Amino acid sequence: MISTIFPIVLPVFLVIILGYILKFTGLVKGAFTYELNRLIYFIALPALLFHKIATADFSASFNPKLLAIMVCSTIACCVFSYLYAVARGYEPQVKGAFCQGSFRGNYAYIGLAIVYSAYGEEGLAIGGILLGFLVPLLNLLSIAALIMAQKKQAMNYGAPFFLKQILYNPLIIASLTGILWSFLSWPIPIVVDRAFSIVTGMALPLALISIGATFSLKKFRGDMAVAFLATANKTVFLPLVTALLLWLFGVRGQEFAVGVLFAGTPTAAAAYIMAQQLQSDAELSGTIIALSTLCSLATYTMILYVLHFAGLV
Repeated sequence: MISTIFPIVLPVFLVIILGYILKFTGLVKGAFTYELNRLIYFIALPALLFHKIATADFSASFNPKLLAIMVCSTIACCVFSYLYAVARGYEPQVKGAFCQGSFRGNYAYIGLAIVYSAYGEEGLAIGGILLGFLVPLLNLLSIAALIMAQKKQAMNYGAPFFLKQILYNPLIIASLTGILWSFLSWPIPIVVDRAFSIVTGMALPLALISIGATFSLKKFRGDMAVAFLATANKTVFLPLVTALLLWLFGVRGQEFAVGVLFAGTPTAAAAYIMAQQLQSDAELSGTIIALSTLCSLATYTMILYVLHFAGLV
C-alpha cells in the first residue's frame, strides 16, 4: 500500500520542499522568484496545457458528465461557505477571503502535478481539459464572492473587469485553444511538437519549486480558526462531495480519480492576489493558502489510499 501511494505524492511535495530550501539557503531571492512565477504563468504552463490538450484525443479525454459534476460541486462549496460566513457574522473582508479559500483550488500547479504523477500523460490530458473549463469558473466565482461580501465595493466593478479576468488569463487562453485544436483534430508540425516537448518539460517542476520558494511560515498570521475551517472545506469537504456526486452519476475509473484529485487541491496562490485586488483580507488568504498546502500532503495521502483501495491507483 505505502509503496504504491508514496511514490505518487511524495515526489511532488519533495520538489516543493526543494523550492523552500533554495529560498531558505539564499540560492534564490525574491526578485528571482517573481520572475520565475512570470515565466511559469505566461510561458511554461500555457505551453504545457496547450500541447497536452491539443495532442490528446478529445473524444477520449473529455467527459461532459465529469465536467458538469466538477462545476456543480465547486459552486455548491462556494455557496455553502458564503452562507456559512454570513450566518457566522464574519466581517466583509473575512467573509470574501474565507469563501474564496474554501473552493479555489490550485489545479494548474499542484493538481496537474499529482494527476500526472498518478496517471501519466493520459491523466494529464483529462486534467488539462478540465482545467480549461474550470479556471474561468473559479475566476468568476472568486470575483463574485469577494465583491458580494463588500456590497459597497461591488458597484466599482463592471462587466469589463470580469471580462479582463477571463480574457487576459494565459492559462484559460492556452487551455481553450488546445481544446479547440484537439476537437478539430489539427496536426502539430513535428518540429513545433518537439519544441513544445522541450519547453513543457520545465513547467511542472518549476511550478512546484515556485510554490516552495514562496511558502513562508510568516503567512500564518490570519485568524487560524477561520483558516482551518476554509482548509477543511477545500481539502476534505469538497473532494468528498465531488466523489459522492461522481459515484452517484456513474463516473468511474480514471476520470473519477482525476476529478477527486482535482477537487482535493489546496487553495490556489492566485487567491491572495485576487483578495488584494478586491480589498479583501489578503492576510487571511495567505494563511489559508499556506495551511491548505501544508495539510494537503496528509489529505492527498488519504485520498490516494482510498483510490488504491478502490483499485484506481
